[in-house]
Amino acid sequence: MLNGAYSTWLEIDLSAIQNNIRRIQAISGRPVLAVIKANGYGHGLVEVGRAAAAAGAAWLGVARLEEALWLRAGGLDLPILVLGYCAPERAAEAAANRVSLAAFHPDQALALAAQARQAGHTLRVHVKIDTGMGRLGMFAADAVAFVSLLASTPGLTVQGIFTHFARADEPELNQTDRQIDAFDAVLASLQAVGLRPPLVHAANSAAALYFPRAYYDMVRPGIAIYGLHPAPEAPLPEGFRPALSWKARLASVKELPARHGVGYNYRYITQKRERIGVIPVGYADGFRRRLGNFALVGGRRVPVVGGVCMDQCMLQLDEVPDAKPGDEVVLLGRQGEAAITAEEIAQAWGTNNYEVVCGLQARVPRLYFE
Repeated sequence: MLNGAYSTWLEIDLSAIQNNIRRIQAISGRPVLAVIKANGYGHGLVEVGRAAAAAGAAWLGVARLEEALWLRAGGLDLPILVLGYCAPERAAEAAANRVSLAAFHPDQALALAAQARQAGHTLRVHVKIDTGMGRLGMFAADAVAFVSLLASTPGLTVQGIFTHFARADEPELNQTDRQIDAFDAVLASLQAVGLRPPLVHAANSAAALYFPRAYYDMVRPGIAIYGLHPAPEAPLPEGFRPALSWKARLASVKELPARHGVGYNYRYITQKRERIGVIPVGYADGFRRRLGNFALVGGRRVPVVGGVCMDQCMLQLDEVPDAKPGDEVVLLGRQGEAAITAEEIAQAWGTNNYEVVCGLQARVPRLYFE
């Protein structure tokens, strides 16, 4: 029973995640490193990791060592890459758990090596090259010297090399082509001196769809595996399916008289006798504290009125006269012929769909099905 006795919950279709990963495999013809950081983009870290493994993903990608260790504790045996920073003091822990780390600066990499070596381990690293993102990574001009240093440092094995694209979700621009050109030059220089690492990867979701030049040895999608568009300018092709719906129950329905305030600070005042419903969803669940939110009740779109509270918010239900306590409310997903997408919510909130789903808090139960 998916909805059980929950007040608010997420329904996550793991078969959609598997489908989406297989679609990317088919499009790119490459192994997939499934990026499941940020609690699987809000979908659930371990459960998404298991779905990715079932779909044939070759690697899992996370942002922090803690995420990698949660995956290991959850029984995931796939290779895992930490794409971001890891404190050098934890290098031995990473190596002992067969977790690969990003190496992006000589001081950082040598500190990792020293800690791993002291514990009797050899740490696998993927070299990060900054081709234009302006975040972590060595500049292309310093890449050969950096890889040469790592290759000669006891305690390290250079397993891969990667970069990240700043504007692949704007495919009409040529910035991504310039980044690919810079990365190709690095790879050619490394090849010439026998230092090209075994695994080369660069393509995020948008690049996996729009830039075949960036496929290399493996693609590295994130947002697309959840069935969400990389950007309005970079939509998913046919065949991808969103995996997540967000639902709640109507806790209360009552009529308020005209000129009655609703919620804190009376950010909404009734104009006439109005039916106001309450749902147990608030900003502590990831529902933004802003005016202009909306939901689906009885297959109809209704406005959220008044200020969103920490744990509750109010709906104007005059358009749904049959609504009653216990009815299902959809905040993200489909109800009958009506639907609310993460992209639509993102537009209303002035952000992107990544933040919408990553902001769904851990206290909201995740219910999984296939």
